[in-house]
Amino acid sequence: MSRKYRVGILGATGTVGQRFIQLLEGHPQFEVAALAASDRSKGKAYSEACAWRLPGEMPEAVRGLKVEAPEPPLDCEIVFSSLPGDIARETEESFARAGYAVISNSSALRMDEDVPLLIPEVNHEHLAQLDTQKSARGLDRGMIVTNPNCSTIMLVLALAPLHARFGIESCVATTLQALSGAGYPGVASLDAVDNVIPYIGSEEEKIESETLKILGRFEDGRVQDAPFKVSAQVHRVNVSDGHMAAVRVKLAREASVEEVREAFASFTSLPQELRLHTAPARPIVVRDEPDRPQPRLDRDAGRGMSVTVGRILPDKVLDYRFVALSHNTVRGAAGAAILNAELLVATGRL
Repeated sequence: MSRKYRVGILGATGTVGQRFIQLLEGHPQFEVAALAASDRSKGKAYSEACAWRLPGEMPEAVRGLKVEAPEPPLDCEIVFSSLPGDIARETEESFARAGYAVISNSSALRMDEDVPLLIPEVNHEHLAQLDTQKSARGLDRGMIVTNPNCSTIMLVLALAPLHARFGIESCVATTLQALSGAGYPGVASLDAVDNVIPYIGSEEEKIESETLKILGRFEDGRVQDAPFKVSAQVHRVNVSDGHMAAVRVKLAREASVEEVREAFASFTSLPQELRLHTAPARPIVVRDEPDRPQPRLDRDAGRGMSVTVGRILPDKVLDYRFVALSHNTVRGAAGAAILNAELLVATGRL
C-alpha cells in the first residue's frame, strides 16, 4: 500500500475548508493532520471553532484538532489553501519557501507566469511550469499549484474536447451561479430570495483570462494563451449548490451535432488512465433530455466531479450552443485541488 501524506488545510473553518475535510475523510493517500484559520479560531478545537454547514456530521478525526495560525510551520507535507485572496499570496508563498507543496483554491497566484493553473484532464502537461517556478522563486522542495475559478473549471472541461477536436474560434458564456459560491454567510437572504443578481466581483474577468491560460500551449518554458476570445456574463441565482453556464461556441472547422455530442461523451484523459481516487470515470456526462442539466438533479454526477452537458444544439449566431453544470464546491473548488494533489503524487512530483 502506498504511503499516506499528511495534509494541512488553510481556511479550514470556511465553506471550502469544510468541503476539503469532508472529501478527505477516508482518503487512501491523504490524512488531515493540521488545520489553520483566522485569529478568532486560533487555539480552539476544530469542533469549537467551526460551525459545520455541510450535510452529515463533522468527521470525528478532525473534531479535536487544534486550529493553528495560517503560517509555517504546520505538521504536514501538503497544504490545501482556501484562503481569501487578499492574504493568500503572501501566505502561500511563505509555505512554498518553507518546503511545503501548496495546492491552492485561492485566486491570488493563478495567473502568475510560473504557477500551473491546473485541470488534470485538460492541461496536465502544464505541470512542467513547476521546473520554471523552482528556479524563478528559489524553491527547494516547495511548490505552488492552483486550480481555477469554480465557473472556469466547468466551462473549460466542456470546451476542452471541442477545442482539441475541432478548434474554437470564440466562446460566449452566461453563468447562473449558486449561493454557496459566495461562502458563508454569503449573500443576504433578502438579496437572494425572489431575485437574480447580475454581478459577482471579478468573476467575468477570471473566466475570460483563466480559460485562455488553461487551454494554452506550453512552449519554451511558458504557457502561450489559447488564440481565441471568451466573453462571460455572470449571475448569482437562488440555488444552494451547482453552477450552470449557457455556452455558445464558434468552431474552427465544421462539425455535425452528432460529432459534437460524441466529443463530449467520449472525453477522458490522464486522471482516468491513472485511476486517480477523486477522478470521475466520465469527466463529462451528456444528458439528452430537453430539460437537463438541472442543479438539483445533476450537481452530484460523478460524486460531484463530473460536468454535465445538455441541450446541445446548432446556434444561429455562432455554431453550437449547450448548457453545462457542475458542483461548484466539489469539482469547482475542494475536489479540484485534491485531484491536483493526486496527480502530483502519481507523476512523482511529490
